[in-house]
Amino acid sequence: MSKYLLSLRNRHFFFIDALILLATPTLALLLQSGELSAIPDHRQELLGYTVVALVIRQVVFYQAGLYRRYWAYASADELYQVGIAVIISTILIALVAWFISLFTLPAISLSALFIDALLVLVFVGGARFSVRLSSGHRHSPSRNSRRTLIFGAGDAGEMILREMKSIPDLGYYPVAFLDDDPKKHNIRIHGLLVLGGRKDLVRVISTRSINCVVIAMPSVPGDMVRDIVDTCKRIRVETKVVPALSEILNGRVTISQLRDVAIDDLLRRDPVRTDTESVSRLLAGRRVLVTGGGGSIGRELCRQILYCAPLELIILGHGENAIFETHHELRRLKKDRCKITPVIADTRFPQRVLAVFEEFQPQFVFHAAAHKHVPLMESNPAEAITNNVWSTAVLLDASLATGVARFVMISTDKAVNPTSIMGASKRVAEMLVYRAAKEHDLPYVAVRFGNVLGSCGSAILTFKRQIESGGPVTITHPAVNRYFMTIPEAVQLVLQAAVLGEGGEVFVLDMGQPIKIVDLACDMIRLSGLKPEVDIAVEYIGLRPGEKLSEELFAVSERHGTTRHEKIFIAINGQGISDQFETALEALLQSAQQNDRERIIENLRMLVPEYQSA
Repeated sequence: MSKYLLSLRNRHFFFIDALILLATPTLALLLQSGELSAIPDHRQELLGYTVVALVIRQVVFYQAGLYRRYWAYASADELYQVGIAVIISTILIALVAWFISLFTLPAISLSALFIDALLVLVFVGGARFSVRLSSGHRHSPSRNSRRTLIFGAGDAGEMILREMKSIPDLGYYPVAFLDDDPKKHNIRIHGLLVLGGRKDLVRVISTRSINCVVIAMPSVPGDMVRDIVDTCKRIRVETKVVPALSEILNGRVTISQLRDVAIDDLLRRDPVRTDTESVSRLLAGRRVLVTGGGGSIGRELCRQILYCAPLELIILGHGENAIFETHHELRRLKKDRCKITPVIADTRFPQRVLAVFEEFQPQFVFHAAAHKHVPLMESNPAEAITNNVWSTAVLLDASLATGVARFVMISTDKAVNPTSIMGASKRVAEMLVYRAAKEHDLPYVAVRFGNVLGSCGSAILTFKRQIESGGPVTITHPAVNRYFMTIPEAVQLVLQAAVLGEGGEVFVLDMGQPIKIVDLACDMIRLSGLKPEVDIAVEYIGLRPGEKLSEELFAVSERHGTTRHEKIFIAINGQGISDQFETALEALLQSAQQNDRERIIENLRMLVPEYQSA
């Protein structure tokens, strides 16, 4: 029977509806009167009503899209559409019947009309949802299906369950739910019982012969993910996870795409709640330029800016391959009326940069281009200065010359009490932004954050390669720790800071608690199914030049406070600029051009008194 129901198409439903609509008026009159004799007594008005109702209802059903849906995947939304179509058609029928009764036939009674509407709703809706019910039960689990426990009985869990039931080839056989909300305990969702919370995990896995646990909570914090994963590993049960909320909102993945638990999941925090409307209002219909558009942060900035519907997005970068890849991806994500323009340019050439700004007239600039690797910049100080300091000065000059309304520079926590050339160079760049903002009364700002999970050259990728090659995993020092954020989370807050900026602020993102790098490495080894110091060795190689044991968010001399956003703080850094700033800056740039390491360090100390070089 289910096979025949599943073969029904919308053209079949058109004729099924016609048969239903021909029969329900007679059945309604019979139910209303309770006598068979009522049918011949009201033959004329019944015939007129049936014809009018048939025509009106099928026209309304067609306009409501009831013949353009795939009913095997019907949900509450489809039931709502059927209900609305029946109500609208009933009102139209009542009006037409009343109008006709003024001239010719008497109208059918309102009670019969009401009964007819209920019958139509039951039979028309029932015919369609019989297909949905048949679809849900058409497959039995295969012998190889994993008996699956879904942790999270919310919207994500319900969607995962429907996906598993509708596509059994995925190999999951859902058995039960768990959820920490006691209000959901002992209720059923699509036939599956919520058997308890996290404390019941081991018991349910044992009693229900569970092979796989799916963590279906996109916004759950990382410590809960860690707890569930550790428990499942102890009893040798596979774990899967739905993507984090930031990944889903970004459009890169959907709620139904299960994957293995990754290090990002163990480091999740409560999702960042940004005022997306204010960001969209700021960027919608504007020309936005992103430097470093081929890098991890720059590319994510481009993705999220694209969803704000700018008039034009200019992706500027020096590496042609990276810009090509970003441009190719964005064209696939392209929104209506947004022009995407890739520009290959080196931001250290003032004339080239000014020409780009004059040609494209950007109204907003996000400056993400920079050298960021601490040990490399210790070995190549001239590059750190020309790229991080001089490029920022060039971009600010071009922005001021062409009337850029807002300028946001991506900075780093390594700019606070810097011990590296890279950190000191970013601190000078912050000062340049502050000076431009104060001298010209413009909302030019800088945003500081720490390490970004999964960015190019990050510790995560290094550890992954080391684990894949059999180890050892190398760590600089057992006590070293860092602040971490996901790329989407960092970029969301950067965009929010662009809205908050009034001029010269250094915004500092709340990155939670610092994480010990050795713990991070050991978590990654365990997620690979291996044991630290048993399967994969952990070696300590000592701090590299310019590195600290711990990063800081604010300098001792900085005044800092809160903003309208709970995850964004502010550092007032104007006190760091002295009357000799311009002279020292020129000396720094000149020493970089001459590749004079000693003078670079000397001039950095003049500009950034808190800088302590190795």
